[in-house]
Amino acid sequence: MSVRHSLLAILDRGPCYGYQLRAEFDRRTGSTWPLNVGQIYNTLDRLERDGLVAKGDTDERGHVYYETTDAGSAEVAEWLGSPVVRGAGTRDELAVKLAVAATLPGVDAAAIIQTQREAASVRLYELRRRAYPGSAPDGPEQLAFSLVVDSMICHAEAELRWLDHAEQRLAQHPEHALALELATERPRRGRPAAAR
Repeated sequence: MSVRHSLLAILDRGPCYGYQLRAEFDRRTGSTWPLNVGQIYNTLDRLERDGLVAKGDTDERGHVYYETTDAGSAEVAEWLGSPVVRGAGTRDELAVKLAVAATLPGVDAAAIIQTQREAASVRLYELRRRAYPGSAPDGPEQLAFSLVVDSMICHAEAELRWLDHAEQRLAQHPEHALALELATERPRRGRPAAAR
């Protein structure tokens, strides 16, 4: 998720100081992605360094207001008008964990799947309870919150479907066929031994 672009887009609506920006981010995302104030100010410093925001007025309490520059507004428009590019490779810890576990002799990959399925089912149940705490969303804050939670629900459902798929794939192979011993051929590159 691009915290940088999200904060920049909020600032493009009008000047804000750090805590105010954090509150606006929480309001728009239903506090589903908590940001600490240090992260906000580090991001503001980088945005200022990159010429996308500038410091504006300071109020009587000492709050420094930031505002977007023309370049910042253009960056917001480009971000909002572009698709989110997903990485080509997987950095999904669960997929990597299961792939490695399935190739280790003596590891029960089915038990790993079952443990993950139970955790994902609990998460899905909790998300569904949070989704619409009364009725369908009727205001902009409720709609923003529901969009984020709906996305989380879809990801949890997809994880459960993938676990079912992985379980079926693993069931098609005898356990001994999946075990990989360490390769006997050693890579030619590596860290040289330390000189003594």
